[in-house]
This record gives sequence, structure tokens and C-alpha cells, in this order.
Amino acid sequence: MTRIIAVANQKGGVGKTTTCVNLAASLAATQRRVLLIDMDPQGNATMGCGIDKMNVEYSACDVLLGDATAADTIVSPPEGGFAVLPGNEDLTLAEVQLLKEIGREMKLRKALQPVTGLYDFVLIDCPPSINMLTLNALTAADGVLIPMQCEYYALEGLTSLLNTIEQVRGSVNPELEIFGILRTMFDPRINLSNEVSMQLIEHFNEQVFRTVIPRNIRLAEAPSFGRPVLLHDRSSRGAIAYLALAGEILRREDARVAQAV
Repeated sequence: MTRIIAVANQKGGVGKTTTCVNLAASLAATQRRVLLIDMDPQGNATMGCGIDKMNVEYSACDVLLGDATAADTIVSPPEGGFAVLPGNEDLTLAEVQLLKEIGREMKLRKALQPVTGLYDFVLIDCPPSINMLTLNALTAADGVLIPMQCEYYALEGLTSLLNTIEQVRGSVNPELEIFGILRTMFDPRINLSNEVSMQLIEHFNEQVFRTVIPRNIRLAEAPSFGRPVLLHDRSSRGAIAYLALAGEILRREDARVAQAV
């Protein structure tokens, strides 16, 4: 069964795009069929996969506005073994246009229905704000993966996002759940990081992934080469961490399926 995961946090710079690109590559490395959807007008996930965001025939904007199907828009990056539905700054236009339409929050969900069965995992990279694009992602998804840095302001942002998830669950998507909280850019030498990490585990328990993504130079420089860190430097701490995260997610999913049976 396809798992659709929105990677969201309205706080910028927490590693949403990094997580989308590298988790897609890591899941693909385990022979899973993966689709990465770039819903951020910055188009960083598209570029991070080695795709020129301004040189695509169709983008997520065309899909949302009904000018192209998802199947027509999906492309294969040069390497990585997963599929991408690219995004670029045209998404800003889509957001403005959608405000005038009825059922606007359902556009992505409906557009994906013909293709989701082709993939094991669909990862949606959300913009760093709660807007119509994020709302479309949350309506289309069945789980939300929340990347966050272990710092004071991150906790504040988390509360706001959880409220939004509750509102979406209560209105357009009752199936939506917190898929997991991922600690990113983690530095164990900083006391505050350790304190916030402990608070997260205390409050959210098993919803916090055991895997922690460290601060890592290779991870930070991989996007400038247009490739996931797994292909940039497989032995780096960043690549190993995202492979570990993929493994943890697959174990969780296996346990969930077994429980359902």
C-alpha cells in the first residue's frame, strides 16, 4: 500500500528539502518505488535531484491548476532511482489561482490518485509556511514527517504545526497522522540540543525517530552538485544517517502492516 508523507514545518532552514531528497534516495536504494513531489516555489528539491527547475515541460503548478496530469509531469532525475514531480516559482501563481477555486485544498489529492499506486512511498516537500500549497500537501498525505532542529524556537513552531494538523484532520483529511518527528542538524556537544531532544522524547515518545541527522559538511554540499548525499559521498555521516532513517521507516511500516493483519 502506498504511503504518502508530507514533510512539513513552517519554520525554514530545518532540513525539510534535505530530508525529502535524501530519504527518497535512501528508500530507492532499498528497491522501494519512490516519488518525490516538490511543492515549494523555491524548487530546491527539484534542483537537489539534478533537475533544472526552469527547464521542465510541466511543473507542480500545472498539475494543481489542471493544465497537466501528474503522469505527464513526473520526470526521472539523472541518478538516484526515484521519480520527481518538479516544482518551481510558478507555484506562487498556483497558490494565488487556487484561492479563487472551490475544493482548492483537494487539488493535489485528486491529481495524484491515478499515479500513487505505482509507488511505495510518495514524499511531498512543503514550503516553509502554512499556506494553500502546504494545505494541499496535508490533504493529500496520510502522514506528516516533521524535521526539526533541537533549539528553543523549534518547539514553538512545532506547536503551531500540530494545531494545523488537527484542523486538517477535523475538516478535510481525518486519516492524517503524525508520521514521525526527525531531529536534524543535531550537535550533541550543545547542551540545549540535548535538552530539547529529551523534551521531544518525553512528550512524543515513539513518534520521535531514533535516527538523528547530524550536522555534516557532505550533507550540506551535496545539493550544489545536484545529487543526494548517498551518491555524493556514501560513507559520510549524513548518508549513513539517512540510510538508517529509511531502515527505521521500513521497520515501522512492516510492524504497522503486521498489526493491521
